[in-house]
Amino acid sequence: MLPPQALLPAVVFALTALQALASDTFIAAVYEHAVILPDPTKEPVSPDDALALMNKNMDVLEGAIKEAAQKGAHIIVTPEDGIYGWRFTRESIYPYLEDIPDPAVNWIPCTDPSRFGPAPVQERLSCMARNNSIYVVANIGDKKPCDSSDPKCPSDGRYQYNTDVVFDPQGKLVARYHKYNLFRGETQFNYPKEPEAVTFETPFGKFGIFTCFDILFYEPAVVLASKMQVDTVLFPTAWMNVLPFLTAVEFHSAWAMGMGVNLLSANTHNTSMAMTGDGLFSPEGPAAYHYDSATEEGHLLLAELSTHPRLSPTYPPAINWSLYATSIKKFPGENDTFSGAVRKDMFTFSELRHKAGNYTVCQGDLCCHLGYQMSDKRKDEVYVLGAFDGLHGSLIKYHWQICTLLKCPSTNLSTCGQPVETAQTEFEMFSLSGTFGTSYVFPEVLYSGVQLAPGEFEVLRDGRLKSKHGTSKPLLTATLFGRLYEKDLPHPLRISP
Repeated sequence: MLPPQALLPAVVFALTALQALASDTFIAAVYEHAVILPDPTKEPVSPDDALALMNKNMDVLEGAIKEAAQKGAHIIVTPEDGIYGWRFTRESIYPYLEDIPDPAVNWIPCTDPSRFGPAPVQERLSCMARNNSIYVVANIGDKKPCDSSDPKCPSDGRYQYNTDVVFDPQGKLVARYHKYNLFRGETQFNYPKEPEAVTFETPFGKFGIFTCFDILFYEPAVVLASKMQVDTVLFPTAWMNVLPFLTAVEFHSAWAMGMGVNLLSANTHNTSMAMTGDGLFSPEGPAAYHYDSATEEGHLLLAELSTHPRLSPTYPPAINWSLYATSIKKFPGENDTFSGAVRKDMFTFSELRHKAGNYTVCQGDLCCHLGYQMSDKRKDEVYVLGAFDGLHGSLIKYHWQICTLLKCPSTNLSTCGQPVETAQTEFEMFSLSGTFGTSYVFPEVLYSGVQLAPGEFEVLRDGRLKSKHGTSKPLLTATLFGRLYEKDLPHPLRISP
């Protein structure tokens, strides 16, 4: 018979599960962590030094996990690179890696830490989950030996993977995911041979998991959300904000709305790398989000979400993203166009010259239509309607179709498309649509100060992104992001060294 102290986590977990089963909602948490980074080095440190650095970060994460559990959270997601950072070569990251087994082994590292060799990080994460009766999601590194019988085995005899792990409230390892779409600088890791679609069942819905750059690709992001019909996606990320479009809170909220799932996005916090912005996003918009480019502090965020959002009475209806835009001719407004770069993407822009009007801008197969009325046409601010239809990315190229109502940083049109965080112009109304060649379109509105606009816009079933009652704050951008996955170029880096 187990001693009373060993039974306690199981009893608490059982009560938590019963409570979740009795509810249509659950409480989720994400933690934006200001990671304590190692000193840059090309030479591996000792295992003890590596563990000491990771324990410093886990001390911080444990505090956030305890606080989240005390506030009633059922699950907490922590960021990508949240335990050891990112300043590594393939050789120097090795002391930070552990062998992470397949969850089918039915393993609780907290109670059986040496079953698969030394695993102090997994043991501690498992105990955090078990001692606080909460699901814990973390990002660590996995190592897998290989030999000459494997023609793709790296020369050092091992695979190294950027890996997410999930421990349930009893501390059991219930999910392991190897990041499939590595960002260009992640040379310390290998690409998995095949994409993984990792899901697991909880008392509060079917969960899926992937990491950071994965969100932009069909595998695994669309497979999990659209094909496997998960309710909630767990998303550790180290997202570098790129204005005017690809800020973390903006795109992640848009993706959750476009895909019709909950997204628990936990970001790394590092202002020198423009990393900030996390949130708890639903198909209806952000339940809670946080963006802080001014301080170096971590931040815990909690919100209540639907366990099965597709069954919610407020679940958005199916949208034909091109229905309205293809049913009308081009608007007859002034359509003098010019080219402008958003990073390296060459957009076709048209300046909004008047307080109100209708504009159409086309590029490639995409025509973007805008009707709008400003509260006041300021002489010191310029807005444009922009269209982009083409491949985005320098090395890994994927196909965007973008329609955007966008503020320029200055009245000089050559600045249109450059980063901008503040505005002063409010709109009484706007309606944006496009002739998208895809059903995967992600809508979002961003206000001055990089603030979202929950509840202030809607997407009609014919594909129009509209303000409901004007804008309550000055507008930075209203954007429809379309992804034509079938037009992506083959991935040039998904090979073993």
